[in-house]
Amino acid sequence: METSEYLEITASADGGKPKVSGLAYSGGKMRLFGWSHPVVVDLSGMAIPETVPLLANHENHTLGRVGLVAAKVAGNALAIEGGIVAEGELAGAIVSQGKAGADWQLSIGAEVEAAELVQQGRRKVNGVEHDAPFYHVTKSTLREVSVVAVGADKSTHMKVTAKLELKGNSIMEPDNKETTPPKAEAANAPAAAAPKEVSAAAATVHPEPAPDAGVIAAEAMKAERARVVAVKAVCGGEFPEIEAKAVAEGWTKEQTSDAVLAAYRAKQPTTTAPSVTVRKGTDMTAKHLEAALSLRAGIDGDSLAKEMGEETVEAAMRDMDIPLRGVLAECMRIEGMAAPRSLDNDAIKAAFSTVSLPGILSNVAHKKLLQSYNAQPIIALKLCTTGDLTDFKENERFRLTDIGDLLPIGADGEIKDGALAEENAKNQLDTYAKKFCLTRKMIINDDLGAFLKVPTAMGNRAARLVDQLFFKRLMANPAMTDGKPIFSTSHKNLLTGATSALSADSLKKAIQLFTDQTDADGQPISVEPSILLVPTALKHLAIELTRGATLMMSGGADNTVRPAINVLADENLSIVSSPYLANRNYPNASETAWYLFGKPGTVDTFEIGYLKGKRTPTVERGDLDFNVLGIWFRVYFDIGIREQDHRGMVKSNGAAS
Repeated sequence: METSEYLEITASADGGKPKVSGLAYSGGKMRLFGWSHPVVVDLSGMAIPETVPLLANHENHTLGRVGLVAAKVAGNALAIEGGIVAEGELAGAIVSQGKAGADWQLSIGAEVEAAELVQQGRRKVNGVEHDAPFYHVTKSTLREVSVVAVGADKSTHMKVTAKLELKGNSIMEPDNKETTPPKAEAANAPAAAAPKEVSAAAATVHPEPAPDAGVIAAEAMKAERARVVAVKAVCGGEFPEIEAKAVAEGWTKEQTSDAVLAAYRAKQPTTTAPSVTVRKGTDMTAKHLEAALSLRAGIDGDSLAKEMGEETVEAAMRDMDIPLRGVLAECMRIEGMAAPRSLDNDAIKAAFSTVSLPGILSNVAHKKLLQSYNAQPIIALKLCTTGDLTDFKENERFRLTDIGDLLPIGADGEIKDGALAEENAKNQLDTYAKKFCLTRKMIINDDLGAFLKVPTAMGNRAARLVDQLFFKRLMANPAMTDGKPIFSTSHKNLLTGATSALSADSLKKAIQLFTDQTDADGQPISVEPSILLVPTALKHLAIELTRGATLMMSGGADNTVRPAINVLADENLSIVSSPYLANRNYPNASETAWYLFGKPGTVDTFEIGYLKGKRTPTVERGDLDFNVLGIWFRVYFDIGIREQDHRGMVKSNGAAS
């Protein structure tokens, strides 16, 4: 009968450091990541040092070491007893939460020196008969015991996890196995265990309120993600062995830097073996692979966790370094194909024919494109409203305008009918697209960076497309549905002449033009200008005119410079500058013309139309091309930008017309 695992924290009788005791391993089967079958560690073959470090969350550094324990085999199980000797934050959190009744996990860290795959029948290990198949770890050495936060499985109160590292070619398997033994597999796999109440004496250990266990766990996971990313950044893909060891053993960024520097000085080779790396039994899923590739591509771990779940991202962090060749092999395994030992044309074609691989690469490329698109500043979004269109036909955009003032109610109490006028504008969508390819050469060279440069660049281009469409339309000054140009004297929103160059006086005139604009019934629109749009050559002049408390004015026969109160500062205009206004590839380009806009949403100016609410570009996989040994992807964006209302905009030509 298996024994229940537990961790108990009690106060020392002499008022000293808290004591710990618990059951680190019950002797039964464990499900471990990276192993294709359950694992049973034979305690009769485990070497146990006299003292074993007690770590927090497998943090293999000085701050992560919270205590020392003695371990022994008792009743076919592994028991520990010792104390928490550290006084740091991690140790304090473990003790204070134990006082509050938190159930902790225990996690053993062991080095596996010999293991055998039991394929048939039953075998007695640790006093219990176990049904095949399972891995029988016959020889191992206990390295550490860790206290870790409770996992996400809410149906249990406590779990035991294990971190087993293979030493050399230590697994004995039948000759017909297709996979090769892993050289170093680290895994944490939970197994259900019963809760153990913390003793009442522990309540006097620390009187302060206990921190929230969920917050501690989330912060620990976030810190671990940051550590792994930092380690990989230091290694830069050139030192895979150092990188793997640093990630597995909990090295800090500084420790990794020292190891990389030593490797440089020793001029050690860093070439990658040409064959495909094959894992020993994999629990990988398409979602796991997508998360690992996304992390490797530089997608933020926190945003990935919100989309894919903390557990998926945490597991994927161990596989951030998986090469493209390995991704192909894993996708073939997921769909029941034999994983190739080397990457030839047939293997690449077979991988491309799976459902998993194109979907994973498409999703990762889409995430990279959106990251790039959202990072690019889009000026048009500051000036335009947005709307949804249902198709690609020219859409009428109607709005109802109230005509007539509110009237007093007569003696009979009757409320007079109001009048509504219908005004219309137009908008129409177009589709903008490009395609790119993941080639055989990129896969063999493991060039994920080259592949992801394309969606990154396309994300930048898609963001710039929005501004290009807007400025092209704005500067062309097309006729509206009333037959008159957007900016015209008929619409009373155009400032011309020698005095229209940007200055305090011309800006005051433009503001007056803006605020004097009237609605359909001749009443003022009652909207203040909010944005001053200028070419880059006028940006600093615009700031000087609108930000300072005073203006320095010159005049008189002696050209005396004197200060004047800057009334423009009270207008609170936001300054927006764009190089498109002076770009000679656009109609009516000018380094002197400038514009006033109202705040989007307060008044219509231009509308950015999207197809059925899809406000970002889309990446999709294409069909296999017989002429290209690779797989195509396409990027497309459905968008249309049209003027809606001349009110809420004023243009100044900036020079004599």
